[in-house]
Amino acid sequence: MMDDGLDALRERGEAFLVELSREYYEAHAGLKGEAQLQPIFAKHARAFDDEALAMARERFRDARAGSDGHRSARMLLDWLVESRCGRELAALEEREIAWEGAATITLLDGTVEPYQRAAITVANTRDKRERQTLDDARAKLVEAELAPMKLERLQREHDVVASLGIADNYIATWEALSGFEIRPLRDACAQFLRETQAMWDDVLPEVLKSGLDLSPSEATRADAIALMRAPEFDGAFPAVAMEYEVRRAVGEMGTDPFAHGRVIFDTSDRPGKRARAFCSPVRIPDEVYLVLRPHGGQNDWTTLMHELGHALHFANMGRDLPFEFRWLGDNSVTEGYAMLFDHRLQDRGWLARYTELSKAELPTYLRAAGFEELQFLRRYCAKLIYEVELHAGTIPWRSLPDLYVETLSGATGFRYQSADAFLDVDPRFYAARYLRAWQLQAVLNDALRERFNEDWWRNPNAGPWIEAELFGHGQRELATEQAERIGAGSLTFAPLVRGIEALLNN
Repeated sequence: MMDDGLDALRERGEAFLVELSREYYEAHAGLKGEAQLQPIFAKHARAFDDEALAMARERFRDARAGSDGHRSARMLLDWLVESRCGRELAALEEREIAWEGAATITLLDGTVEPYQRAAITVANTRDKRERQTLDDARAKLVEAELAPMKLERLQREHDVVASLGIADNYIATWEALSGFEIRPLRDACAQFLRETQAMWDDVLPEVLKSGLDLSPSEATRADAIALMRAPEFDGAFPAVAMEYEVRRAVGEMGTDPFAHGRVIFDTSDRPGKRARAFCSPVRIPDEVYLVLRPHGGQNDWTTLMHELGHALHFANMGRDLPFEFRWLGDNSVTEGYAMLFDHRLQDRGWLARYTELSKAELPTYLRAAGFEELQFLRRYCAKLIYEVELHAGTIPWRSLPDLYVETLSGATGFRYQSADAFLDVDPRFYAARYLRAWQLQAVLNDALRERFNEDWWRNPNAGPWIEAELFGHGQRELATEQAERIGAGSLTFAPLVRGIEALLNN
């Protein structure tokens, strides 16, 4: 590997990720019953072998801090650590994917629900007892069969990271390789929860009562899923118009929603398809899949916009960027673009132009959107606080389910299931990426307003600027660096709080 050099490392890395990404896409999209990950790791073993790891470590150690060489080495080393974990856990992940694709939930009355559809059914069930019965049955099955696999995966990942000796512990390793510290963000999350508690206490009882005829003392996570579904607005977000209007909206900002054939929409329902939408860049920038399993209503519109933000980012990256700046880097950036797009569903002008919401309905909808935004932010702040404790290793694994329920339930007001303590964990602190992305999209939106006016989203000059100045840079920069480069300001929760207050006061 040392003789082959950096170019060979990049070439092998990209070949590996192309094949692995295609396998994930086909398995999670329901195109195949199970994933075959181990043969891919075996075939591409040289991409992340000991020589590759040693080369990246040496470059990371010797490169000047702040240089592109140091940035490149950090990203490559981060990816190699992730790949070593992936190789060691491939068999377990295959089992998880196969289980999720085949598992069914059997209720007491004999009704059978595919596990992959359970979240959709819960969201669309208006009867409190029925949805809770289904979610309780789901949790019982998860606790017996899936949660042990998830726990084993977390434990083994910690062991692999420790064996590589990058830093003293899991969190220190992640911080060294991600380029930013996690605990300051964790502290900011705790402050956000404190500062928005009064707002949350004021709005939660009202929305629960009007939406589900429940009090906070009765509310569970299953109720939260049903509440966020907001079927009362379905008439304004028809399924038949969704893709046309979303594509029209993107086209009016001067961007091709298909990126000249590089973005492929996969939005049909099929057995085995994950309930959670995703974007799968198989060959960057030439082959990018947008995958959505419909739930119904405005949730699908928001999700489609989110995933399209990802897809257009990957499909418009500069072809001359090295492997690491296209495939790797701070995913807060791509998540920021996805949120910049999905937050158009909180923009009065965008909604009036592309949806069927009437003027009379808009204030009610926007207030509901403010509630949803606050709920999700409080949930993700709590998730990060919990995950810092999980990865710190100071609390026994057996005690984490109780901590999970206490932390998430306390922040949201919805009672969580202890069975989900090891499922509701985003890999490698991905919750931190989401939180920084929330902050990034807020300052990007302000910058676009300043440059292209309040309705930047229909200015045909905005899309080309976004493609050149944002998408085209791939993920070379950290989210904070990108915000600074375009003069968008620092990343904080302050603009998010202001935005939520404006929505709630419609």
